[in-house]
Amino acid sequence: MSQPAAGIPELLSVSSPDWAAVLVKVLAHFQCATGTIHRTDPSTGLLTLVTQHGIPPHVLPMLLPKIDNIPFGKGIAGCAAQRKEAVQLCNLQEDLGGVAKPDAQKTNVQGALAVPVVGADGKVLGVLGIGKMQPYDFTPAEIADLSAVAALISAKI
Repeated sequence: MSQPAAGIPELLSVSSPDWAAVLVKVLAHFQCATGTIHRTDPSTGLLTLVTQHGIPPHVLPMLLPKIDNIPFGKGIAGCAAQRKEAVQLCNLQEDLGGVAKPDAQKTNVQGALAVPVVGADGKVLGVLGIGKMQPYDFTPAEIADLSAVAALISAKI
């Protein structure tokens, strides 16, 4: 992982990380405006929202109930969890493949990337998602970097 993300391991070195601070550091590193961290709830099998940052206040009341608990396979985060691999959209606003849900498009996020947080046993423990407000193709190096952050998170989530 490159130097700007150096603060992330320190934020994760405590027994109960401040997930909001972790997410803000991740967003700064990737120059993203918005992001989420979800944890897989073992009792329901749903991705449960741990923290979010940057979702526009005008859509948050409508969107929050829909992102609070996400089934595997639904939306960008759910697809990343189901596939156990990174899922990205260059422009969420123009997604014709049905990965992005219509309510997610109301955030005006365009470039979006979600990576699974996978435990040592291979189970999906959660999903880390980031987004930019302009169309954007994340590079293979950026995807690898975000996946490395997800691996660090896996030890604490």
